[in-house]
Amino acid sequence: MSLVEKRVFQRVRSLSLVAPKRVRIYDVAQAAGVSVATASKALNDTGRMTDETRTRVKDAATRLGFRPNAMARALIQKRSFTVGLLTNDTYGRFTLPLMAGVSEALVDQGVSVFLCAIEDDPALAKIHVDAMLDKQVDGIIASGKRIDRQLPVDLENLSVPVVYAFTQAPANGVSLVSDDAAGSREAVEWLKSLGRRRIVHVTGPRSFASVEERAGAYRDAVGPTAEVLFGTWSEQWGHEAVAQLWDAAGETPDAIFCGNDQIARGVVDALRERGVAVPADVSVVGFDNWEIVAAATRPPLTTVDMNLKELGREAGRLVLALAAGETVEPGIRKLPCALVVRQSCGGGPRS
Repeated sequence: MSLVEKRVFQRVRSLSLVAPKRVRIYDVAQAAGVSVATASKALNDTGRMTDETRTRVKDAATRLGFRPNAMARALIQKRSFTVGLLTNDTYGRFTLPLMAGVSEALVDQGVSVFLCAIEDDPALAKIHVDAMLDKQVDGIIASGKRIDRQLPVDLENLSVPVVYAFTQAPANGVSLVSDDAAGSREAVEWLKSLGRRRIVHVTGPRSFASVEERAGAYRDAVGPTAEVLFGTWSEQWGHEAVAQLWDAAGETPDAIFCGNDQIARGVVDALRERGVAVPADVSVVGFDNWEIVAAATRPPLTTVDMNLKELGREAGRLVLALAAGETVEPGIRKLPCALVVRQSCGGGPRS
């Protein structure tokens, strides 16, 4: 390396090591022509001053790129402005859309969310909970893979509020779940409105509370001819169910309502292999609106959306309300599902 190259390298290196100057509240106050105390009150929406002064300070802060010191803000308001999301849904099927909703609800409040995946390991769960408490989170949202199983950690009597979303909560907990029964009824009524009369329900294991709830609503909507086939949450079970139905004596179904989208995709594929047209001969409806499965099914799958993102938004709102000391009645809150109509059941999208 030549002497000139060395000098250039040293100059560039020295410049790269110089940290950009942080804008201080003193700079904001000076730009706005007010005292530091007034600038602080204006930015925190406290104190008495004219609207013109408060606006001038905030405009100056925006123009200079001022970012308040998070630690100082936390000390002043006695909050960390963080919420923990604890889950054993490591695959992310339910937690990722839920977290997106939580983040949307909290970002405008200046609150950050951090995710802790605990598998089904009680020791790991306790480590994460202790870490959250050490970080003085404003609250915890607990979520899981099913509504009838608790996470493997005791979240009662903590020093911070806890909201449960898509997992079983203690009797005195604040819990949010999707309204499976209403979603099931809506799917069946839509099929009936298309003229389908021999509607069969192919679903998952009976040990799941959501399976029984969806099947019960299906039976109520269909009546005495209701037929439910219980199996696994898999495409393979969808294939096997079609084989059972078409190899049996008697009339075959003209509609199949499935307990999840994976089963529905297996049903659609199995019908195609038998030369049965979907939706001309048989309408198929799924449950979950798992985009990666529903959109890739041929034809695209009509399905019940559990509105997990909205469930996350509500969980975020409730945990902030509890952190602020507001009264929130314990119990289960059921949020509505929505039928997403695509090509697999016939009929066009509803207005």
